[in-house]
Parts: sequence; C-alpha cells; structure tokens
Amino acid sequence: MLNISIVIYRPKWEQELLPLVRELLRVKSLRKIYLLDNTESTFRKAETAAQKETLAKQFGTEKLRYMAMEANLGYGKAHNIALRESAYYRTDLHLVMNSDIQVKAEDIDEMHDWMIVHPEVGQLMPKVINPDGSQQYLAKRLPAPIDVFGRRFLPAWMIAKRNKRYELRDLDLSRPVNAPYLSGCFMLLRTTAAVEAGLFDERFFMYPEDIDLTRRIHRNYLTLYYPQWTIVHAHEKASFKNKHMLRIHIQNMCRYFNKWGWLFDKERRLFNQF
Repeated sequence: MLNISIVIYRPKWEQELLPLVRELLRVKSLRKIYLLDNTESTFRKAETAAQKETLAKQFGTEKLRYMAMEANLGYGKAHNIALRESAYYRTDLHLVMNSDIQVKAEDIDEMHDWMIVHPEVGQLMPKVINPDGSQQYLAKRLPAPIDVFGRRFLPAWMIAKRNKRYELRDLDLSRPVNAPYLSGCFMLLRTTAAVEAGLFDERFFMYPEDIDLTRRIHRNYLTLYYPQWTIVHAHEKASFKNKHMLRIHIQNMCRYFNKWGWLFDKERRLFNQF
C-alpha cells in the first residue's frame, strides 16, 4: 500500500491541486492522501473552512485528509507528519510530491508494484519533463558549494562543464541511474528506508532537505532515477524570481554545507564517483 503527501502553500486550487487529487484518488494501491497546508491558517480560518468543504463535496472520501498547519512549518517538517503516519501504519511506500506535478494513476501503481518486488531500492524518481516536453535534470550528484552558488551567481559558460557532470548529463539518462540526489518534487520512498535514515531533517526549512534525505537513504539502498515512467513538473524556480525565496535558499544551503562539509565531504567524494 501507498500513502501520498503533498505540502501546499497558497496552491493553485482549480488549475493544479484539485485535478491532481482527482487523479491520485484513482491509484489502486492508495491508502491515503495527506494535504498539508502550510499557508498560515491562523489568519484565514474562513478560507480554510471553505477549502475543506470544497474537498469534502468534490471527493468525500476517507482516503483524503486535509491538515491546515497553524504556521508555515517548512517542506520537510510538514511531510514528516505524514511520513510518521506511514511508519505507524506500516505502509509499504510513501510518495512525497509537489502540487505542480502531472502524473497518471496507472504509472504510480506500476511504480508501486515495481518497488514492492525490488526491496534493495529505497527511493525512486521517474523521468521529469517540463510542460513543453523538454527534460528536467533533477537526478544529480551531491553538490559542492560551487555547484549551488555558481549556478545562481556565475555566468553559465563558466560552470557549464561542471554543471553537465553535476546534472548527470555525462551519462546515458535513457537508462536507470543510482544517483545520490533525487529531487523532492517526486520522491517515492520505501517507508522503512526513510525511517531508518531519520526522515527529513527539520532544520532545513526548504530546498536542501531532498539532497540530505536522499544521500542518507543512499548509504544502505539504491536511490534510482528510473526513466521507464515520465511525469510533468511545472517548475517555477522561485528563488530565481523572488528575493525572499533566494534568501531562504541561501540560508538553508549554508546549513546543509555546515552539516556535511563545505570543501571536505568524504561521503560526497565517494558517492559522486560514477
């Protein structure tokens, strides 16, 4: 069985979220969907009540649980609420995903069934494309500071060669790759693997929590980019457009490198040797 959690913050209800929920409820292996709303509900109780009523009228199922947070907990901390329920109920798999994803229910069921018979795999991410069909390179090697900050602040030509290796463009991405960093937009997790790794590190408000969790799962399991399936991700790259989000991105990446090492990270060097 499978649980799905989606952390939302001022979501596009009609354009993205409701169509996605409608599709996810078609997943045969589904146990429950958790909608974890980080939009500060204390200041919008009437709106929250209206949203819950809308969900109840449209779907009216025990397989959907809407949870309004009292404050913006951050991405990983909110997902951990649902992940702990998956652990408690011993749900086999847990899918962490964004609301800006388009995916077929049948594909999720196929991924679920494939993971069940491959216990050596702790995490899976399919091929991810933009709405125009171009590929997003979201399976990566573990980043050094230059990979993160250089991509944001240096001219593209200065880091083009390094960025190609970082984004695994030096590999044949038509085949599966055991990558130590898989994007948080779609993380199909073996629940036991996520629990053994310690779930999301709640010190990260957002951005590097996916790097941090994937590398910890990667120690004991395969963490696979698996292009047999394809999803669409309407990635907005908020930190490139919003100074507040850029500040959050920088702060949390600094926390990440403080945790794992800026110049010296033995595990990064080991995991990136492929």
